[in-house]
Amino acid sequence: MKLEIARGLFLVGALSVTALATAAWQEPAPQVLDAASCGAQPCPVVSSRHVDISKIEADSDNLLLLVYGLSHAMKAEQ
Repeated sequence: MKLEIARGLFLVGALSVTALATAAWQEPAPQVLDAASCGAQPCPVVSSRHVDISKIEADSDNLLLLVYGLSHAMKAEQ
């Protein structure tokens, strides 16, 4: 088989796989939620009773530590 024919078949195969992947790709569309749509399943809204305050505080401490470390790393490079 000639090299040009092999390249052409490879290109056609690659484009076919790309076209199939594009056709199969589905993203959820934005939609408006109302009370009637939550009848059969729980609403995706997080209620305030499920929020753990200590976890939020711990996350903010880690974020502060990250920002502090990054600012000192930038000063060391200069």
